[in-house]
Amino acid sequence: MHVFRLSVLTILALCMGCFFLTGCGDGSQHRELSNVSYDPTRELYEAYNPLFVQHWKETTGEDVEIIQAHGGSGDQAKKVINGLEADVVTLALAYDIDAIVDQAQLLKEDWQEQFANNNCPYTSTIVFLVRKGNSKNIKDWDDLVREDVKIITPNPKTSGGARWNYLAAWGYELKKTLGSLEVLKDSTKTAEIEAAQKAAFAFVQKMHKNALDMPSGARGATNLFVRNGEGDVLLAWENEALLTVVGQKNTEFEIVVPSLSIVAEPPVALVDKVVDKRGTRDLAEAYLNYLYSKEGQELVTQNFYRPSDPEILAAHAEMFPALELIRIDDVFGGWKKVQKEHFAEGGVFDQMMK
Repeated sequence: MHVFRLSVLTILALCMGCFFLTGCGDGSQHRELSNVSYDPTRELYEAYNPLFVQHWKETTGEDVEIIQAHGGSGDQAKKVINGLEADVVTLALAYDIDAIVDQAQLLKEDWQEQFANNNCPYTSTIVFLVRKGNSKNIKDWDDLVREDVKIITPNPKTSGGARWNYLAAWGYELKKTLGSLEVLKDSTKTAEIEAAQKAAFAFVQKMHKNALDMPSGARGATNLFVRNGEGDVLLAWENEALLTVVGQKNTEFEIVVPSLSIVAEPPVALVDKVVDKRGTRDLAEAYLNYLYSKEGQELVTQNFYRPSDPEILAAHAEMFPALELIRIDDVFGGWKKVQKEHFAEGGVFDQMMK
C-alpha cells in the first residue's frame, strides 16, 4: 500500500486553487458581466442590476457581479471598438451597435434578431424641459429658433440623444412644410420634397446656432441645464425629463410635450466574441432577456422609459402622454443612411455648423 503525504503548503495551494476556480469555499461560482451603456441609463441599470443578480441567484445558485459603464453613446461604441470588453452593450441607437459590427466584427450582422422588438426592450422620445412658469412660453419646435431662446442639447457627433433631437426637429419642419409626411413617398413630388429638405436644413441649423453649449452626452446636457442653470430649454430624452421632474420631485422645472416627436429606440445587444471568449453567453442572454420579463418591464417603467410590453404601457398611460411620433425608417430611411448623410465627417451637420 502506498502512503501519500502532502505538505501543509501543498494542501493550502490545492484549496486556494479550488476556491478561485470553482468558489468551493461556499459551493458557488462567481462571474462578472460588463454592460457598456449610454448616459441616461445610469439609474435604470443601478436598479436593474441587483434585481437581475437576485433573479439569477434564485434560478441558478450562482453569484454574479454586474459592472456598468456610461457615457455618450457614440463615444461608448468607439471604446468598445478600440478594445473595451463588453459582454453586452445597451446604447442609444442602432447605428452605434452597427459601427461595432462594421469596424470590429464583435457582433453578428443580424444582431437585431437576437431579442424581441428589434432588440428594444424599451423606447423613449424627445421632449422639452423648461424652468417653472415657462417664462419664454416655449410650446413647440418653432419656439426653439427664436432669437430670444437659448437651448441646451448634446453634440450629435458623440451623443445618440442629440441625434434623436436633431431628427425630431428635422421631421417636424418637413411635416410643416409638406403638410403631410406621406408626401415623402410620392415620387411625383420631387421638387416639393427638395424644398422641404432645404427648409429643414435651415431650421435645424438655426436651432443649433441657438445652442449655448453642446456637451458630449445627454447627462452632461441635463447637468448644464438643471444644476448650472444654463439655457432656457433642454432638449431631453423623455425619461431624463421625467427623472428630473417626477423621480427627483424637482418643482423648479416642467415638461413641455411638442406636437410631434420621434420614437427613440435605444437597443441592447450581446457582444458575441466577448461572451464566447469569457464564457458568459448564458449569463449575458439571461441578463438581456430579463429586461423583457414582467419584473424587468415594471422596473423600466419606474425609470421612466416606455416599456415594450403593451399591457404594462397601458397600465402607466398617464405617465406617457400621447403625441404624434415619427419613425426613423419611415422618414429618413434608417440609421445607416442617416449617419452617412447627416453625421459622418463632412455630412449635413458639419455643413450647417460651418
